[in-house]
Amino acid sequence: MIQKEQVRQKGFIDRAIPNVDIISEIGRMKKEKNAVILGHYYIDSRLQDIADFVGDSLALAQQAAKTDAEIILFLGVHFMAETAKILSPQKKVLLPDFNAGCSLADSAPADEFEKFVAAHPDHLVISYVNTTAAVKALTDIVCTSSNAVQIVESLPKYQKIIFGPDRNLGRYIQSLTGRDMLIWNGACHVHQQFDVNEIVRLKLEYPQAKVLAHPECNQTVLILSDYIGATSGILKYSIQDSAKQYIVATESGILHQMKKASPDKIFIPAPPEKINDVSCACNDCIYMKLNTIEKVYNTLKYEYPEVELDESLRLKAFRSINKMLEISAKLGL
Repeated sequence: MIQKEQVRQKGFIDRAIPNVDIISEIGRMKKEKNAVILGHYYIDSRLQDIADFVGDSLALAQQAAKTDAEIILFLGVHFMAETAKILSPQKKVLLPDFNAGCSLADSAPADEFEKFVAAHPDHLVISYVNTTAAVKALTDIVCTSSNAVQIVESLPKYQKIIFGPDRNLGRYIQSLTGRDMLIWNGACHVHQQFDVNEIVRLKLEYPQAKVLAHPECNQTVLILSDYIGATSGILKYSIQDSAKQYIVATESGILHQMKKASPDKIFIPAPPEKINDVSCACNDCIYMKLNTIEKVYNTLKYEYPEVELDESLRLKAFRSINKMLEISAKLGL
């Protein structure tokens, strides 16, 4: 029996798989081990196609909690797998690569965030779901990009709010609600990099195209947008809307689902800023792309790396998520 330490030392998670039909073997092991595979919109399209469920992070964690699976294999980043563990403590939660972090979650270290919260005791803390379990444990109410405005507006107007960690999402919410908010200075490396000048150039090239943007983008990008919403909202809008061309300002992985749902439409990824006249691949999340088919195979085979949480921390983090779910239920969201 391969032990966890052997797996780490010998690099089984990264090892290539010779002479094996990886897709078939993943399917066999998934059935044999009673596992469910969750795929975030931002992972590689090949991985999206082997996932049982594809979606945004919280929705995926909720979906997995409803299944009778004993193992959750989360193809995403670390905070997402933590969220799945928070909602499904009895299940084994696996993540193909523990280096798959998140620039946004990492921009709010729990120790610094705790000091910030302690310095403003009269503020209620709302944290975006893109945070570590430790930050969720310091939070009163978690929110998503699709329900953040409604969560804020459900509170009394006099209530002072700390919002973290995404400054762009926080400013967007504040602009719509006019609420008294202290906003943590964090950002996503993908959404922060979109270049408004490049989007304008694309608009001139595709004058009929609508701009769809995630609220984690800079305000200048949002001003140019025809629709602002969560990744799932962007996908839904592109399906229901009558336009035939779209410039998409979010992580490029979502284009796979958009093209599958609307093969007759044209989807153009919004380009990031150019550095020395060279456009980088910043509209791809470097952490999401650490998920590979070989790592999925090895992780399922050896059931490692496994995400584990201290129970007291998990319960504190769960309370903030559950508070959001209670408010959402009352609002009919």
